[in-house]
Amino acid sequence: MNMEAFILGCGGMMPLPYRHLTSVLLRRDGNLFLFDGGEGTQVSLKRLNLKWKKIDAIFVSHTHADHVTGLPGILMLSAQVDREEPLYIYGPPKIKEYIETSRNVLDMYINYPIIVKEIKAPCVVHSGKDFYIRAFPLDHTKTCVGYTLEELDRPGAFNPEKARELGVPCGPLWSQLQNGYEVQAADGSTVKPEQVLGPKRSGRKFSFVTDTLFKTSIIDEVRGSDLLICEGMFENALLEQAKEKKHMTAVQAATIAKEANVRRMCMIHYSPRYTDKDLQILLTEAQAVWPKAELSRDRMQIDIPFVD
Repeated sequence: MNMEAFILGCGGMMPLPYRHLTSVLLRRDGNLFLFDGGEGTQVSLKRLNLKWKKIDAIFVSHTHADHVTGLPGILMLSAQVDREEPLYIYGPPKIKEYIETSRNVLDMYINYPIIVKEIKAPCVVHSGKDFYIRAFPLDHTKTCVGYTLEELDRPGAFNPEKARELGVPCGPLWSQLQNGYEVQAADGSTVKPEQVLGPKRSGRKFSFVTDTLFKTSIIDEVRGSDLLICEGMFENALLEQAKEKKHMTAVQAATIAKEANVRRMCMIHYSPRYTDKDLQILLTEAQAVWPKAELSRDRMQIDIPFVD
């Protein structure tokens, strides 16, 4: 099962000619999840040729303009095709009012169900048969949340030699064992999954954190992430300004990545004061703390593989 993240925009505050506002699309097999929807989201979706019409759910961190101004266009464009499945939108207080007001003022034609749920973090906000998405509180100038998608543990690796030894022939019975069901061997004996499967293997974890003061609680929330998308808005020389505006520096993003033992961390939500060339300042400072730190860029694609 493939999982990959697409950076649709990595900027904060205002869009630039070369940088759209913060938005990340997570594709997990047939599911599409959008995290924030800043201005320019539609442009990146189109340029990446992503099936944006099939977005299952949208997860909003907070209702500042640079995180939601791309959403009305997404809602309207999704009505240009036949769609029966509901679109879920999750976010802190005010997200429902924003969506409803946008629909009314713009007189949107919507031909599919839109279900808006205001959340109070921490809580599980969305789930499927083998994953769940959790919201946790951040500390910004208005109510703001981060999100993690975590997959449930996978069955252990299947041992075909052991299955043959126990008299289970290759075929559908092997699949049943891998899916956790007991089967009957050729001699009539019962073979249980644990007899032919190794130890359970962990699933993957994706985390999205932006617009917040540095908090040690974030470290626990994103611990062990296979991919952490984390705000690194300012250089360390502007730490006091970051505190005043309730944002993080690149050094703080790297500290979270290091202490949370994540596998990969890409910074996002850069201040418009930094040109693409200037972003090297943020990267250098972050890598001094955690050498694996990376910069996200508009339309960057990031694979999130299993690690066994």
